[in-house]
Amino acid sequence: MAACAALALGGCAPAVDVAPAADAADPACAPMMVALPDAIGDARLRKTNSQATAAWGDPSLVILRCGVNVPGPTTDRCVSVNDVDWVIKEGDPVWTLTTFGREPATEILMDPDKISSATVLADLSAAAAKIKASRKCVGQEDLQDVPTSK
Repeated sequence: MAACAALALGGCAPAVDVAPAADAADPACAPMMVALPDAIGDARLRKTNSQATAAWGDPSLVILRCGVNVPGPTTDRCVSVNDVDWVIKEGDPVWTLTTFGREPATEILMDPDKISSATVLADLSAAAAKIKASRKCVGQEDLQDVPTSK
């Protein structure tokens, strides 16, 4: 117990085991990783055991991985939060939120029954914006203005 108290600054909880993304070593991940918030809602940032990964909460409520495959065109829901587009895949119970139009892409895993997706996206969008956008989501309303061939 005394050892744990002495190590309080380093933390006694083990690092969160997160598999790195295929492109985790991409240098473009670095500016985002250093800009991550210390907390998302009440969930505090924890140490992970892989490059370009992060976790918040104990047990983990939010897992982030930079360097995942960039999503292509999709019919999945896409939302824009603070000028960052996110593709949302609703799972049961875990949702996967992936940046759209940014290379490398960033993936967030979270359970909306345990933490608000709005809070997660609002708190992480500033960091995700450190990776430059090259494309934006296109919604159904945007397609109405596209000329069709006859």
